[in-house]
Amino acid sequence: MSPCTACGQPVHTQFASPELVAPIVYEDFDRAADPAWRTSGAATVEDYARWCGHLCGLTCFRMALGPSAPTLFDLRDGALKYGAYTEVDGVIKGMIYAPFAEYARDAFGLDAEVHRHLSVEEIGPLLDEGRQVIASVHYEIRRPHRPSPGRGGHLVLLTRRTAEGLLHLHNPSGVDARTRAADMPAGEFEPFFAGRGVSLR
Repeated sequence: MSPCTACGQPVHTQFASPELVAPIVYEDFDRAADPAWRTSGAATVEDYARWCGHLCGLTCFRMALGPSAPTLFDLRDGALKYGAYTEVDGVIKGMIYAPFAEYARDAFGLDAEVHRHLSVEEIGPLLDEGRQVIASVHYEIRRPHRPSPGRGGHLVLLTRRTAEGLLHLHNPSGVDARTRAADMPAGEFEPFFAGRGVSLR
């Protein structure tokens, strides 16, 4: 874990070895071969390999909680008790916003609000008032110079709006330091954004 020089928040990846993010997401690297899997808090490497690809939202939450946050899989276990993730016929579904927000309120005392309809224009004021936003985007937001293939399916943490009006985001599946903590114009962010998320304070 390293703190972000722009906002001071921790920078975490959903995969235990940051240097393996690119091989995992682009080269089908075996997640069970991640040598740092124990640092995730998973009980077994099999559990880690099965779940780590689904925990972008909780990685965002872990960053929002700060340096004293529980391990990723401790958060996973807590979120499961609230129904923030479900399994249907062996398929993992989540993060489900409403039960996650309940978990954030009950377990950590946070003011968590679900935004089922959220515009890019509404994100800036939320950040300005001191909230952080877990936002649904397409995972290819890590390559914003390319046309967006779609919207949603991945979660990033928006921590602040810069003096220049840029959105500062932390991406749990960023492939390098530049894509894990980035400043992005709202117009560049919008094509990837699914118009929903959860804000925290």
